[in-house]
Amino acid sequence: MSDKKITSSRVIDASADAIFNVLSNPARHAQIDGSGMVQSDEKSDRITAVGQMFTMNQYWDKLGGDYKTDNHVVGYDHNKLLAWKTAEAGAEPAGWQWVWELTPQGPDSTEVTLTYDWSSVTDSTVLKKVSFPAVSAHDLEASLNNLAAAVSEV
Repeated sequence: MSDKKITSSRVIDASADAIFNVLSNPARHAQIDGSGMVQSDEKSDRITAVGQMFTMNQYWDKLGGDYKTDNHVVGYDHNKLLAWKTAEAGAEPAGWQWVWELTPQGPDSTEVTLTYDWSSVTDSTVLKKVSFPAVSAHDLEASLNNLAAAVSEV
C-alpha cells in the first residue's frame, strides 16, 4: 500500500458473475458504500463499457452537505474488473479512482479487492479541499462487507 492508495480484500461466497451484477448497477452503489457518502444514483444505466459515465447523489459534511459526482468508467472487464474516476458533476476527474477486482476462487467464491487510489491528484486546490484520504481502510472493508450482504440478497 502506497501513501496515496488504500486497498482492502475479502473473499465473498458468491460467483464473480453475481458480484459483478451488483457492482455494475449504479442503483446498488448506495447499498454497498461503506463511507456513508453515496446516497443514490441519478438514474444511471448499467455499466457495460469503458467510456460510460454515471452520476451519484452524495453527502459529505466537509463539502457542505449534498452534492453530485460524475463517475467516468476507466476500467471494464466483465466479471473481473470495474474502475472509475470520480469528478464533481460537470467537471473533469481530478485524479482519484475506485478499482474493483474480482478473482474467482471457485464457482461460488470470489476474492474481491477494492482500491481507492488518489495518487494522480496533483491540483493543489483539490488536495486542500478534499484532504485525502477522504475514506479510510475501515470504509473500504465496510463496502466489501456490504457487497457480501447485497449479493446474498440476490
